[in-house]
Amino acid sequence: MNPLLKRQIRKYFPEEFNEDERFTEFFKAVEESYKTNDEQLSMIQRAMKISSDELFSANRKLRSEAQSQKEILDRLKSVIANLDIKNSGNKNQSGEELNVSDLATYIEKQSLEIAKINKEQEELLLNLEKKNQVLSDYAHMVSHDLKSPLRSINSLVTWLKQDYKGKIDENGINQLNIVLKSVEKMDALISGILNYSTIDQEVLDVYEVDTHHLVNEIVQIIYKPSHIKIEVSDQLPVVNGDKFRLQQLFQNLMQNAVKSIDKPEGIIKVNVEESGDFWIFSIKDNGKGIEKDHFNKIFQIFEKIDNDFNSTGIGLSIVKKIIDFYGGKIWLESELSIGTIFYFTLPK
Repeated sequence: MNPLLKRQIRKYFPEEFNEDERFTEFFKAVEESYKTNDEQLSMIQRAMKISSDELFSANRKLRSEAQSQKEILDRLKSVIANLDIKNSGNKNQSGEELNVSDLATYIEKQSLEIAKINKEQEELLLNLEKKNQVLSDYAHMVSHDLKSPLRSINSLVTWLKQDYKGKIDENGINQLNIVLKSVEKMDALISGILNYSTIDQEVLDVYEVDTHHLVNEIVQIIYKPSHIKIEVSDQLPVVNGDKFRLQQLFQNLMQNAVKSIDKPEGIIKVNVEESGDFWIFSIKDNGKGIEKDHFNKIFQIFEKIDNDFNSTGIGLSIVKKIIDFYGGKIWLESELSIGTIFYFTLPK
C-alpha cells in the first residue's frame, strides 16, 4: 500500500499498535478493496489531498509562531529603548525609576520563551520537511508506475488502428479513439499531480524574467481557436523569479480563459498595474463566467465546476500554489454570461 495512505490510517490507532503484525493483513485488505484503476486513482487523490491539507496547516502554524516571536522581540526592543541608565540615572523616558532586577528577570523569561518557540519551530520544520519528502517521493512513484502501463495501452491501441485498418468498422474506431482520449487525460492527470506536489519544492535560481516577453511566447504555443483574440499589455514588467514557475502561472490562467469562451468572438486581455511593493496582474476574458459559490472551490485540487472531460481539476490549484510561493495573492471577479477577471499579485 502507498505510504501516504498508511500514514493517514496509522494516525487513528494508538502508537503501541504500530508494530502489531495484524496491521500487515489489515493494510493488505484495504489495498485489495481498490480493484479498478478509477478506485486506485480516487484513493491516490484522497491521500494526497489530506497530506496537502496537513502541509497547509503546518505552514499556517509556522506563520503564527513567527508572528508571536516577532511580537516578543518588539516588546524587548521597546524595553531596551526605554533603558538609558547612563543618561537618565536608572530612569526610563517617563522619569520613572527602573528596577534593573525586574527587567533582567523579564528579559530572561522572554529569552526562555523565544528559545522554546524556536525549538518547537525546528521540530515543526523537520516534520514538515519529512511530510514534503514523502509526498514528493510518492508523487514520483505514482508518475512512474502509472505512466508505464498508459504508454503500453496507447501503443497497443495505435497498433490496432493501424494493423486492422479497414477491418474495424467506424463504431470500433470511435471506441478506440475514446480509449486514446482517456489515456491522454490520465497522463495529463498524473503529470498534474506530480507538478502540484513539487512546484513549490524545486530549487531554482531567482533571476529577472520579462513577463511581457514570456506572455507573448505563451500566446504562440497555447491552442486558441481563430475566433479568440489575446491582447497583451506593453506595460508587463520584469519581475524576480524563475521562468518555469511563472510560465506555469500565466499559461494555466490563459488556457482556462480560452476554454471558458463560449461566444462567436472571444477576447482575452492581459494587463498589469502597480500597487506599492507589488504588481497586480489581471487576465480578463468574455467567457461564460463563474458562479460566486465556486470562487474558492476552483482553487482546490481535483475540484471542477463543469463536466469537461478533459479537465483535470489541478491547473488553478497549481496557480495558487505558485502565487503563495512568491508571497502573492489571487482573487477573481466574474459575472455569468459576461466573463471573468483573475487578479494576482507578484512582488516587485
